[in-house]
Amino acid sequence: MTRNIINTAALAALIAAAPAYALESDRKQPIQIEADQGSLDQANQVTTFSGNVIIKQGSLNIRAASVRVSRNDKGEQFMSASGSPVRFGQTLDGGKGTVNGQANQVEFSSATGIVKLTGNAKVQRGGDLAEGASIVYNTRTEVYTVNGSKGSKGKAGKRVTVVIQPGSTRKSK
Repeated sequence: MTRNIINTAALAALIAAAPAYALESDRKQPIQIEADQGSLDQANQVTTFSGNVIIKQGSLNIRAASVRVSRNDKGEQFMSASGSPVRFGQTLDGGKGTVNGQANQVEFSSATGIVKLTGNAKVQRGGDLAEGASIVYNTRTEVYTVNGSKGSKGKAGKRVTVVIQPGSTRKSK
C-alpha cells in the first residue's frame, strides 16, 4: 500500500508541474525512499517520512525535509511535502529536456487534480521559467496560475516572473 500511495502522488505532482509528459518509463521503475525516519499508519492510511527525505523513481527525484501521503476511503490521495525548499526534477519524454522546480511547500490532491507550490515557488523547463510566491496547476484543465506576494505595511509585494523562450530557440536541457 505504501508503494502505491507514494508512486501516484509523487509522480502526479511532478508530472503536473511540467507542460510536457514525464518519462513514461519512470512509472515502471522501482521507488527508492531514503529518510532519517519513516512511519506507516495502515489503519488511517497515512505514510510519513522526515529528515532529509529523498524519493527517486527512474529520472524522478524529490528532496524534502518531510513528506506525508494519505489516502481516504474513496481512494483519493493527498501528498504534502515541506522543506527549505522542496526540490524536484524529472526528465521529460520526447527529448524535451528536464523540468526542475522548488517551493517551501508542495501539495497534491488526486481528488481535485490540483498541485500547489507555495513559498518561493519556481518551475523551470529548459530556458522557460515561472516564479512567484505560489504556483497552482490544475492537471485536468492544464491551467497554471502564478501569484506574487502581497506587500505589508505599504510596501510592494514580490511580482511574478515568467520567461518564455521563442519556439525556435528553446533548449532541451
